Amino acid sequence: MTYQIKLPIFEGPLDLLLHLIKEHEINIYEIPIAFITKQYLEYIELLKNLNLEVAGEFLVMASTLIHIKSRTLLPKSEVSADMEEEGDDPREELVRKLLEYKKYKEAAGLLRDKEIAYKNVFTRKAESEIPDEDELLIEVSIFDLLSAFKNVVKNIKGSDTYEISVDEVSVTERINYIMEALGNSSYILFESLFSDMTRKMELVATFLALLELIRLKLVKIQQTKRFGTIRIFKTVEETKNGPEYSTANN
Repeated sequence: MTYQIKLPIFEGPLDLLLHLIKEHEINIYEIPIAFITKQYLEYIELLKNLNLEVAGEFLVMASTLIHIKSRTLLPKSEVSADMEEEGDDPREELVRKLLEYKKYKEAAGLLRDKEIAYKNVFTRKAESEIPDEDELLIEVSIFDLLSAFKNVVKNIKGSDTYEISVDEVSVTERINYIMEALGNSSYILFESLFSDMTRKMELVATFLALLELIRLKLVKIQQTKRFGTIRIFKTVEETKNGPEYSTANN
């Protein structure tokens, strides 16, 4: 029996591609399509292995990337025959979509920053409650979490399977473990959740538990900079209401 979690992923395939471009410091105008396709498919496979629902649009983009990759591998004579229909560079349309979406995301980010700044004018927190550097914290995407989790798994030797037996590792138990780890602390580091673990089964159960806590809005995840250290905070609601998470996986 495996534990399955339905986590709404608000980011789409373009978000994942932009994430990969930033993570690997790729020039958006010169995307190495074979490399980016490989990385993209690895993320999709990881989502599936973790029993997370993968929206159809992610699979459509996967097909698009594979198609573009296949065109780049065609002999020049065959590519020339298709130029009038699809453009000189098979990556051209993808780059255009990424640039447009990037502008939209940046504009949305500016509006969000202004909203936060406006709220901060009327909201002051005790200095002892949150460290000064937290004023610079940014939200973490599902892809940031997956990147961090992939790095954790790489450092653990053992089975390559991600399948979890609920009888052996309880996700609810790992939820309690995370909330106890938070305790009265302002936050804990993402890596610290896995520091004493040696089995991938434990790693995956703990990661799924964290995703469930995010879905239930009992914790929030932030970092000081993109691809920086990820911090886990208890939400204000959880702090006020107490631990109501014993049946989170029901």
